[in-house]
Amino acid sequence: MPKRNLVAWNSMIAGYNQNDQVEEALGVFSDMFVSGFDPDKATFLSVISTCGKLGDLALGQSFHANVLKMNIRKDVAIGTALVDMYAKCGDAECARKVFSKLKTKDTMAWTSMIIGLAMHGDGEEALQTFKRMQEDAASSLDQITYIGVLCACSHVGLVEEGQRHFTEMRNVYGIEPTIELYGCMVDLLSRAGRFKEAERLVEQMPIQPNVAVWGALLNGCEIHENVDLADQVRRHIREVETVGNGVYVLLSNIYARAGKWQEAKMARELVDEA
Repeated sequence: MPKRNLVAWNSMIAGYNQNDQVEEALGVFSDMFVSGFDPDKATFLSVISTCGKLGDLALGQSFHANVLKMNIRKDVAIGTALVDMYAKCGDAECARKVFSKLKTKDTMAWTSMIIGLAMHGDGEEALQTFKRMQEDAASSLDQITYIGVLCACSHVGLVEEGQRHFTEMRNVYGIEPTIELYGCMVDLLSRAGRFKEAERLVEQMPIQPNVAVWGALLNGCEIHENVDLADQVRRHIREVETVGNGVYVLLSNIYARAGKWQEAKMARELVDEA
């Protein structure tokens, strides 16, 4: 391009960020700055998100400092990006502080805080935050909100509450579960050792189970050393087109704990092929 304006720079940064090419996004940001362009709100939304994906807390804090100088910290979109970044970088306390200072909170802001708390194992606080969100007339619930809620239930072992939320999601709010939500429910049931219910849910799913769903079931098998079910899951995994090596590592660990060394070796060999 013979001339580049701020919109062009922001488009490239956002494009790289959305495709998880985070190093490239920061490289374009650096080039933009050297070219004499000052970042605006759209720029910061992208680079703050990039810091979260990288897990680079120091860089995220430097961008937060610039946001404070520009006096856009009260913007709900910027605030939400900061909550998400701090949570992903392991600083739940800073995420709470940013969230508490937001004068208005939309669906994304509430959801980011719920998911952030669930991610850090603060399941009870995440569920309390969800209750406050339900009381906020300005916010609406969506599938992503419920992913955070079910993850929170899973972390604290609240199976019945998770099941209640899953049913409420469909019957009260009319939200149809995605494959990710089914995966959360399978994870919740499997972690609690309720394998019959988890298997029944997988069988009743209107969507073809993907590797994340089977992986959630395998994770429960590893926790409770359920080798027989792991064998069944292994046969299903063969039908899935794309399988990451994490699933085979889980399988190998399950077989090794059970003393099935031949099967463990076979799973390890599949790790190299994945």
